[in-house]
Amino acid sequence: MSAQLLPRRRTLLAIALMAALHAPAFAAEPVDAEDAARDRVAKQLDTVSVIGQGNARQVHRISVQETALQPPGASPLQVLAAKPGVHFVAADPFGNYEWSTRFSLRGFNQARLGFTLDGIPLGDMSYGNNNGMHISRAIIAENLAGAELAEGIGALGTASSSDLGGTVQFFSADPRPDFGATLAQSVGSDAARRTFLRLDTGSHKGFSMYLAYAYADVDKWKGDGRQQQQQFNAKAVYELGEDSRIGAWLGTSDRDEQDYQDLSLALARRNGWDWDNFRPDWARAVRVAQQYQTTGSVNDGNVQSVDDAYYDARGLRRDTLGSVFGDFALGDGLRLKATLYHHENRGQGHWFTPYVPSFPGTPQQTPISIRTTEYGINRSGAVASLAWELGMHRIEAGLWYEDSGHNVQRNFYYITGPLDDGYFLRNPNLRQFSLHFQTTTRMVYLQDSLSLLDDRLRVDAGFKTLDVQTDGRPLPGTLTYGTAGSYATGTLTAKKNFLPQLGASLDLGDGFEVFGSYAENIAAFQPGITSPLATTQVAFDTFARNLKPEESRTFEGGLRQVNALFEASLALYHVKFDNRLLVISQCAGIVGCANAYANVGSVTSKGAELAMNFKLAPDLRWNNALAFNQARYDNDYVSGLDGNGNPVIVPIRGKTVVDSPKQLFSSNLYWTPGPWELGLSAHYTGKRYYSYLNDAGVPAFWLFNGVVGYDFGKLGAAEGVKLTLNVTNLANKRYFSTIGSNGFVVSDPDGSYQTLLAGAPRALMLTASVRF
Repeated sequence: MSAQLLPRRRTLLAIALMAALHAPAFAAEPVDAEDAARDRVAKQLDTVSVIGQGNARQVHRISVQETALQPPGASPLQVLAAKPGVHFVAADPFGNYEWSTRFSLRGFNQARLGFTLDGIPLGDMSYGNNNGMHISRAIIAENLAGAELAEGIGALGTASSSDLGGTVQFFSADPRPDFGATLAQSVGSDAARRTFLRLDTGSHKGFSMYLAYAYADVDKWKGDGRQQQQQFNAKAVYELGEDSRIGAWLGTSDRDEQDYQDLSLALARRNGWDWDNFRPDWARAVRVAQQYQTTGSVNDGNVQSVDDAYYDARGLRRDTLGSVFGDFALGDGLRLKATLYHHENRGQGHWFTPYVPSFPGTPQQTPISIRTTEYGINRSGAVASLAWELGMHRIEAGLWYEDSGHNVQRNFYYITGPLDDGYFLRNPNLRQFSLHFQTTTRMVYLQDSLSLLDDRLRVDAGFKTLDVQTDGRPLPGTLTYGTAGSYATGTLTAKKNFLPQLGASLDLGDGFEVFGSYAENIAAFQPGITSPLATTQVAFDTFARNLKPEESRTFEGGLRQVNALFEASLALYHVKFDNRLLVISQCAGIVGCANAYANVGSVTSKGAELAMNFKLAPDLRWNNALAFNQARYDNDYVSGLDGNGNPVIVPIRGKTVVDSPKQLFSSNLYWTPGPWELGLSAHYTGKRYYSYLNDAGVPAFWLFNGVVGYDFGKLGAAEGVKLTLNVTNLANKRYFSTIGSNGFVVSDPDGSYQTLLAGAPRALMLTASVRF
């Protein structure tokens, strides 16, 4: 994005925000606006988790009550782990450590899923996100109103260019209709402390607003270091009568997290689960680096490799997300929704590398430098839809447009000793590459929902057109480190004019319903450090002409039943994932070098998902989810040529997709007698492989979590006082949470590939909250 355009876009966004916030000065006074605000909030708070009744797709909705049972500040993704087909892991108790978080649906990892917040695209929420941000940074957890999970086929209008295998739509809470404030203070294991503040203005002639702030600080559960985050949220809404509204959203996040050391099976056996980076032992980090640079090997007690541990590593992220939105009833069954948004991000990933010394050949030479990967995102966009109720038809058309600029650099900074690097470094000593990607996304869709047989039969038919063009180029400058040569300039386009989606649901009576859907989708080529453009010009020119965008074809169908005692859903699915794009690494991922890219065939996924939610009593719920997924590679692929010029075949046909457990089970019991709140959950994750040949993996595991809360009600000036104790990993289970933290590998029979992270042990969090 050009420097000339940026101030102009910021100005336009500021004008739009001012217009939304000052709209009451120019609009007629609404009728019963405060009552409309109260009704909308009441509907949010009374929503229960449902199984998508009436939908032609497999859908599960998550209520605000379910998010409230999570530890304060826990990732919103964590509550989704209780739904069928969802695989979520992280190496910290709260699911917020972004290097470790992994989310997948039916064998599709998060890079091939779609995520939105109030319709605003969040990209694929990967660690090095190039076109969005993680939900844990996009919104403070207490400000969520709920979420909608589509395990296989997302809503046609979802603003995503990566949703091959499902979507998650998050929704922010509205301001409360009454003036009030909430203060919550949490303390817990590993010196955890978190403060949450929220002030609601209440509704005044239709206008309401809240301001919220959260600060969290927790020590790493092993090793030296901590993880911190500050967030601010503001939302303003003006009710234009009962059926229309305008508003604005602003969210900021400042995150600093020190990393855990990636483990291998062999390293965990040799040094134990609690093995981590060297910090604060600078002397040992220097000694190991000197051994490696002098002899090419390491032998320092239990450290047998230069990659067994580093001095330290961390990730820094700063984000600002702003939007203005409107929802207008235009009369005669016509409704218009529109959102304008702007997002800016700056990030750095730090690594104290023993591979590149500082000040080489000088008296200040030190065998360690800091290598950074530096990110920048500047994107603006719009999503809009127009729906028309016309007899038995509900016709909806919409669009999504986004212009996104993304920069990524690989730099090295010289140091003379240990330092606290919890800030953005500037003026590098060496630069390996500096790349810019400009991506323009255009999507339009049209859908007709037809109601027949006295509204018992619903038929959805529609299509979308997706066109994503990415232009990449190296920024001016001299390559000062590495031997890869200059990086590529070029264009990648993922485009398809007709991506259909068809579905139907039929009410059979007595609470029974059958449903079925079919959808086709494509995924845009990723810009950024894993882009096909992030390689040499020669390599790009060789493979780019043959690259095709990844695509999927999904069939799903099933049966639902809802009655006074329970709600249940059984879904069956079959997914064909074609043109799978594989990064063929030419060296260890932590080192970094030019990659090759290729379409390597297809994946077939098929399985079943069962949800059973029992209403045992008005204050007792028991929710269960069971999923079986078989995701296998359909083709072998060629990884290059051997010394004789013959193709090297990687025989993965019929192997299970990496990080794709075949079995997932979740059971959650919630009891809320009177002022008490009691919850117990159990989660089972099946065996997972991290090698494509399935000769290396991690075993299955169970996790148990609990919550106990007591609401004291009104005390003095406080409208409500509550104490809550959350306990994660009740059984103190030792297990591997994240696999693939450093990518996946073809084969690892001796378990030496460092791409695993240990799960957090038992952790407690005590929270006192006061409402005024």
